[in-house]
Amino acid sequence: MFVWVFHRISGLVLIFLLSFQLFTGFFQASTSNDATVAMFADLHRHGVLNCLMVLLFIFHALYGVRTILMDLGLGREKPLFWCCNVFGLVVFVVFLVLYTTLVLP
Repeated sequence: MFVWVFHRISGLVLIFLLSFQLFTGFFQASTSNDATVAMFADLHRHGVLNCLMVLLFIFHALYGVRTILMDLGLGREKPLFWCCNVFGLVVFVVFLVLYTTLVLP
């Protein structure tokens, strides 16, 4: 039940975050010196929002693959749940290490 609810909520949050990234991305090319434009441009590069978006994307994709595999009868619920969680956590930790070492400094 948790996977079903998380998959739906993460999809809605991803729609919001991707729209927000697209909206704030327009302020990156602006040559205006307005404080509002600078604030939105800084939000586009906000590390926590970017990491949250990647975390939600990873788990949303893995839970979607898990749902497809279960619908096809190719797996049981508990092992697929734990495999998706462990694999998603490993992928996110690798992303986090690369993001903090290559992008944030």
